[in-house]
Amino acid sequence: MLAFVTRAMGKQTVLKGAGLVKPVSVTRIPGRYLVHQEGLPKLPVPPLRQTMGRYLAALQPIISQEELEHTRKLVEEFQSPGGVGERLQKGLERKARKTENWLSDWWLQTAYLEYRLPVVVHSSPGVVLPRLQFHDRQGQMWHAAKLIAGVLDFKSMIDNETLPVEFLGGKPLCMNQYYQILSSCRIPGPKRDSVVNHALSMKPSSHITVVHNFQFFVLDVYNSDGSPLTVDQIYVQLEKIWNSSLQTNKEPIGILTSQHRNTWGKAYNNLIKDKTNKESVRAIQKSIFTVCLDAPMPRVSDELYRSRVATQMLHGGGSRWNSGNRWFDKTLQFIIGEDGSCGLMYEHAPAEGPPIVALVDHVVEYTKKSETVRAPMIPLAMPQKLRFNITPEIKKDIEKAKQNLNIMVQELDVKVMVFSHFGKEFPKSQKMSPDAFIQIALQLAYYRIYSLCCSTYESASLRMFRLGRTDTIRSCSQESLLFVQAMDNAAKQNQEKVDLLQKAIRAHRSYTDMAIQGQAIDRHLLGLKLQAIEDLTTIPEIFMDTAYAVASHFNLSTSQVPAQTDCVMCFGPVVPDGYGVCYNPMAEHINFSVSAFNSCAETNAARLSHFLEEALIDMRDLLMQTPRSKL
Repeated sequence: MLAFVTRAMGKQTVLKGAGLVKPVSVTRIPGRYLVHQEGLPKLPVPPLRQTMGRYLAALQPIISQEELEHTRKLVEEFQSPGGVGERLQKGLERKARKTENWLSDWWLQTAYLEYRLPVVVHSSPGVVLPRLQFHDRQGQMWHAAKLIAGVLDFKSMIDNETLPVEFLGGKPLCMNQYYQILSSCRIPGPKRDSVVNHALSMKPSSHITVVHNFQFFVLDVYNSDGSPLTVDQIYVQLEKIWNSSLQTNKEPIGILTSQHRNTWGKAYNNLIKDKTNKESVRAIQKSIFTVCLDAPMPRVSDELYRSRVATQMLHGGGSRWNSGNRWFDKTLQFIIGEDGSCGLMYEHAPAEGPPIVALVDHVVEYTKKSETVRAPMIPLAMPQKLRFNITPEIKKDIEKAKQNLNIMVQELDVKVMVFSHFGKEFPKSQKMSPDAFIQIALQLAYYRIYSLCCSTYESASLRMFRLGRTDTIRSCSQESLLFVQAMDNAAKQNQEKVDLLQKAIRAHRSYTDMAIQGQAIDRHLLGLKLQAIEDLTTIPEIFMDTAYAVASHFNLSTSQVPAQTDCVMCFGPVVPDGYGVCYNPMAEHINFSVSAFNSCAETNAARLSHFLEEALIDMRDLLMQTPRSKL
C-alpha cells in the first residue's frame, strides 16, 4: 500500500490507500479537491447472482453450447448458498466497507505494476497529434517551447485546484488521475514495479527533462520568483540544449527502459550503483514531464504518414532512430520531431486516456494563441546535462535492449485510418449512440474476416466513484451476434436487419450504462479471484475453466478516446493473436488506429481497417435504404 501525505486545511494528515494525491502549492484553496473527492460515492460490489447471470450471458456468443452447459454447472456450484462464492463475496464487501475503493489498489498492482512485459507496445499508449507545419530545428524548438508553456499553464490549474470538475450524466467524476500525471514516474523492480509521485513532496519539482540525440538535460521552467518561463525564454534554453547535444555518438541510455520489466529491474539496480548515474536517473524521475526532440524519420507518403507517426509515438522507430530518445517509465513524454511529427506517449499505471486527452486539448489550444508576453531577457543558467557512467556491463545491457526493441518494432503493425464518409453526427441523426454504432461495426468487420465472434474489451470509466479507474464493456453480445449473422444473409429483409442492428445497439448502450454504474462483471470476477488468492484458499474451479480463459482472451481490445483535437490514441494488442483498436469520433469523420502483431499470420491491421470501413458504410447504407417510417 502506498501512503500519501496530504495537507488539508493547514494540518498534515497521512492517508493510506490507493492514493489521494495533493500537489503542494502556495496559492491553493485548501481542501477544495479533498472536499470534492469525499463527496463521491464508493465503488459498489455488485450482487453475486447478478454477475454470475451476466457472465453466462457474455459467454453465450463466444463458446459452444456444450462448454456453456459445463460452465453453467460450475456457476451453480460457485453461487450456491454457503458456497465458496458467497464467502468470497462477503470478503469483498468487507474490503469495500474498510477501503476508499476495494478495487483500485488491486487493479494498479495486477494490471500494471505486476505486469512484466515491456511497457513499450504492450502497455503504454501513444497519441498522434495533427502534423505541424515546420521542417527545421527552429520550428521544432519554437513549437516545443509553446507546448511546454501550455503544459505549465495546465499544471497551474492542478496546483491551484481550479481544474473544472468533469460530469457524466449530471454526476461529478473523480478528478484524482489529473493529480497523478505530472512529476510522476514508474520505477522498475525485480518482480513488481512502483510509481512515485514527486508532486507530493515538500519541495515539488520545478524542472522538466529534455532529451535530444539520446542526451538528457534538466531544464528549470520557473523563474526565481516562481513564475513560469515565457515561450521566448524556453526557446532560448532549448537552443542551448540543442547546441550542446549535436554529437549523436552517445550511448542511448533511455533504451534500457524499453526492456522486459524483470530485465530492466536488474539493469536498473546495476545502473544506479554509480552515484552520478543515480542522481541523473532521479532527476528524470522527479521532472514534471519529459520532452523528446526527435530526429526526422524517413519520409513516407501522405497516406502512410499518420501510421508512421503512430509507431514513432509507440516505440520511437527502433534503435537506429528515436527509441533511445525516450525514458519509457516517465508518465508523460511529449514528442516533437524535426519533420513536424508531434504527439506524446504515456505510461499507463497512473491514469487512463481521458485526463491525458483533456491535457492535450488544453495544450493544443494554448499553442494556437499568439504569445504576447515579452519577458525581459534575463540571462538564464545553462540547462544541466545529465551524465551517465557507462560500465561494460551497462553497455551490454544497452546492446541487449536495442536488439529486443528492434524485434518489437518489426513485430508491430499499426494502421491509422481517417474514416471520412461520416462522423458521429450520422449515428446521432439515426438516434443511435455513436460509440455503440462503431462497436457493432467492429463486430461486423471481425465476423466477416473470421466467421466467428470473439471476446471484445471496451474500456468503461468508473470515475463516478472515488478513485475509480475502468471496467469492461463486453461489446460482443448475443444481440450483436444475431445482427452480424443476418447482415450478409440474402434471405433476410432489410427491415429485419435494421431491427437486429437497433437491438444490438440498445444492448451495447445498456451494458455501457451498467458498466459506468459499477455493475459490470469483469472487475467483480477479478476481485473474487484475488480475494481467493488473498485468503490463501484454492482458486475456485470457475476461474480454472476454459470458458474463463476464453472470456479473458480479448482478441479485440478497444477504446473510445474522444478529443476536441483532431488526434487519435494508439496502443498495441493485448494478446498475440489480437488487435488494439482506438478511435476518436469527430463530427464529420472518425480517426481510427488499429494494431496487430506481424508474427501472427491470422491478424493484419490494414485488413481489419478495410473491413471496418466497409462495415461502417454498409450499416449506414442499410439505414438509409430502409424507409424511415419503419425505423
